[in-house]
Amino acid sequence: MTRIVEPEAGPRSKRAAILTAAVDCFGETGFEATKWSTVAERVGIGQTALYHYFESKTHCLLTIMRLELERSHDKFTEATEDVADPVEALRAAVHTACDVSDFEVLQMRILQNHIELLSGTRKSKREETERVAARHLVQLVERDWVNLLVRGMSQGAFPLRDAQLLASSVLGLIVSVWRWYRPSGTTSLSEVSELIEEACVRMVAT
Repeated sequence: MTRIVEPEAGPRSKRAAILTAAVDCFGETGFEATKWSTVAERVGIGQTALYHYFESKTHCLLTIMRLELERSHDKFTEATEDVADPVEALRAAVHTACDVSDFEVLQMRILQNHIELLSGTRKSKREETERVAARHLVQLVERDWVNLLVRGMSQGAFPLRDAQLLASSVLGLIVSVWRWYRPSGTTSLSEVSELIEEACVRMVAT
């Protein structure tokens, strides 16, 4: 996969700070309710300076979504590539999907809340570039999970089933967490992770 090359972050670049502020705002308040000027205020720059980095609020949103998908894919690969046992690989994949920071929780909430944005072509070239890259990453993530399940089935660790349907079901269970989980809630993420991990293993391996 050819990835978008990130702009070089010089000492005066505000791109990373803008993305961080946008994740905080979009994750806490919602994309629609967040004013573009509020992101600028959090960074400590004028609103017009935002357009040096992102041509629109939607362009920024699509970049956040693409970066989160890259992170998820990379973590999946890192967690599973050297695990020979399919059941342990499945556990590792689910565990790493839930082993995230509060900031990453916000990123994933943003991604899930706006995933439909990836289905329609954008008129802006820069927005469309981010959308296409993010959409391809969605397909790559889905393929990773399908391949993990197919490997387990071929080795006799998992019962033979429709791997595509099963992968979609497992992913659906995992990503649903980010719609309701709040770090400030009474349930810890480790408790949620343990519950989801066991549910996925039962779904796939029995």
